[in-house]
Amino acid sequence: MASFGKIARRTFLIGSAAIVGGVAFGAYYVSRPAPNPLKPAEGEAALNPFVLIDQQGVTLFAPRAEMGQGVRTTWAALIAEELDVDPDAVRILHGPAATAYYNTALVGDALPGKGYDKSDFMHGVAETLGVFGKVMGMQVTGGSTSMIDGFERMRAAGASARETLKEAAAQRLGVDRQSLRTANGKVIAPDGAEIAYGDLAVAAAALDPVEAELRPATEWRLLGKSQPRVDMVGKTTGTAEFGIDVRLDGMKFASVRMSPRRGGMIRFDASQATGMPGVEKVIDLGTGVAVVANNTWIAMQALDAIDVEWDEAPYPAETDQLFAEIASAFDAGPNSTMRNDGDATRTPEGATELRAEYRMPYLAHATMEPMNATALYTGTRLDIWSGNQAPVFTARHCADAVGLEVEAVDVHTTYLGGGFGRRGEVDFAVLAARVAREMPDTPVQVTWSREEDMQHDFYRPAAIGRFRGAVQDGKAVLLDGDIAAQSCNHQVMGRWLGAPAVGPDKITVDGAFNAPYAIPNFRIRGYLAELAVPVGFWRSVGPSVNGFLLDSFVDEMAHAAGRDPLDFRLQMARAEWEPAAACLETVRDMSGWTGKTPDGVGRGVGFTYSFGTPVAQVIEVVDEDGTIRINKAWIACDLGIVLDRSIVEAQMIGGMNYGLSAACYGEITFSDGEVEQLNFPDYDAIRMHTAPVTEVAILENKAYISGAGEPGTPPSMPALGNALFDLTGTRARDLPLNKHFDLLI
Repeated sequence: MASFGKIARRTFLIGSAAIVGGVAFGAYYVSRPAPNPLKPAEGEAALNPFVLIDQQGVTLFAPRAEMGQGVRTTWAALIAEELDVDPDAVRILHGPAATAYYNTALVGDALPGKGYDKSDFMHGVAETLGVFGKVMGMQVTGGSTSMIDGFERMRAAGASARETLKEAAAQRLGVDRQSLRTANGKVIAPDGAEIAYGDLAVAAAALDPVEAELRPATEWRLLGKSQPRVDMVGKTTGTAEFGIDVRLDGMKFASVRMSPRRGGMIRFDASQATGMPGVEKVIDLGTGVAVVANNTWIAMQALDAIDVEWDEAPYPAETDQLFAEIASAFDAGPNSTMRNDGDATRTPEGATELRAEYRMPYLAHATMEPMNATALYTGTRLDIWSGNQAPVFTARHCADAVGLEVEAVDVHTTYLGGGFGRRGEVDFAVLAARVAREMPDTPVQVTWSREEDMQHDFYRPAAIGRFRGAVQDGKAVLLDGDIAAQSCNHQVMGRWLGAPAVGPDKITVDGAFNAPYAIPNFRIRGYLAELAVPVGFWRSVGPSVNGFLLDSFVDEMAHAAGRDPLDFRLQMARAEWEPAAACLETVRDMSGWTGKTPDGVGRGVGFTYSFGTPVAQVIEVVDEDGTIRINKAWIACDLGIVLDRSIVEAQMIGGMNYGLSAACYGEITFSDGEVEQLNFPDYDAIRMHTAPVTEVAILENKAYISGAGEPGTPPSMPALGNALFDLTGTRARDLPLNKHFDLLI
């Protein structure tokens, strides 16, 4: 079968069947394609990394991780649409760690600008700059970019494959390619004769790939319609393989215990642990210890028996002290002024001014599947099995950790039991590699306890937002916002690439500076707090903070102006960007919004623009004998082009509930340098009985496709806070809301 170049040298199985000789097709929009990681064995041919056709049919090598967002299903539909096969006939495998699978959309998204006002020219510039993702090894699943990245790439790969197979058939039959058609994985001649794609693969491999036009949307058979989820059967039957499910011959099991203060380890005494039945080895990791045993539970029990003395934390030890450091960032100059319309330095004469300070806590990712990875080190090679969002970075850092060249590392990406940005980090894979190096030729699965997971996350940054606004004649005439937080972008780039990002940090103010509201005097400035608390990308990143900060303040401005909160937003959106206004109008009509609620019922509206997608939400809460329950929710979003409505709907509802969980219960606090929340009883989430009944409307008014995985999260937080204000008259300016209200649990 085709191997992954120097990366993989063993048979690659699809269920119980291995790929045998075939031809691979793909498409690039760069002058120099990245090296193809699929290297043919004898009798095979591989032209590009995405689509392999052999005697068994069509195999898609998907470069984006499946973590419940439906990416495999839609990528298969993109290929199948142009290749004229049914999606259920496409076998799907995660591609190896390879620069060929770089994300073309991530780099372009980092360009300055509000996003919604991006011209056709700037869209072209963003696509062109996507090539730098190859240079940096950005094989990353994140930023709600999978469909943006794959929309044309995958269709082009399928179209090129289709036309090249037709050309091979045309040469065999002695006819013109244009006289042939394709259907159900076959090339069909004018006389009705059929040739299966697999029978043409070897001949097609000898041809130069044929460039092909993409079919217009009016001819789509699959795209725009809901497809059966390709991962659903495995997940519902328990046969899908997540990282924690990996089992290899001779496997040992390990767990780790690291400094709860994220500092050094002064000493440890493992004498009690080493004598426990089933314990095979205790490993000094420098900042912690690992235990290798016959099973994971024994390893965790042995870790608890180790006496450890930890060093102090490299950051202020208490939560209040951390917020004081964040507040001190305002004393320095701003890192960015991403929006500065009009003159925000003075309040217009005759306007009513209001001020407010909001605070957002640190948050953990709390993925349902705890951090884990399996590693096999032979001395000359390293294999890593894990659910991860960044295979190339994983390979690089694991190679460095064990002293190998990156070409000697093979990363096997499994399903992810929750990613949310946490599995874009490499620490859990690196620790597994280091443990495996101490157990040569023995596969070792390293599983973290939930407590280690919670105390060693890369948290969503805490933040402080200070806002000054002014209203006059029922309109917003001034909005001046200062936002202080740690830069997750700077930290993550430093961990991924070895050097932190520099310059204005767009992410820290994302979701605030680019709110599509027409306000004549509108300024947003970002201030970076320098703290050693590890922070990282958390589902919806900057907008997860700024959606609550900005839109809660906009709600306050609406009430100060004596206006209906939804109409207040709608007026500003209509004057700025019509797709935003359409989302607000739609959610108004869906929910039957009147601006008035009966006793015991509260409604709030929230709106954010993130990852290219405007989302409006209305949340309804009800008072049930003093306990408040989230009752209903309505969501309107605009993705420009909708490829699978059921998946978009699921992502919007899931994103909203993730945000509601954070709004209601999410908070990471510190005492003596240690995180205090250790497990789900300390860090709760929305449950089946506390989740609202939800209705979703999906619009297609925008010109360009945008993301679905994260934009549902940010508006849920202000919508809920605004609903609680409508119900109780109490304005919460910090989260979680269970500190202020008696919420149903």
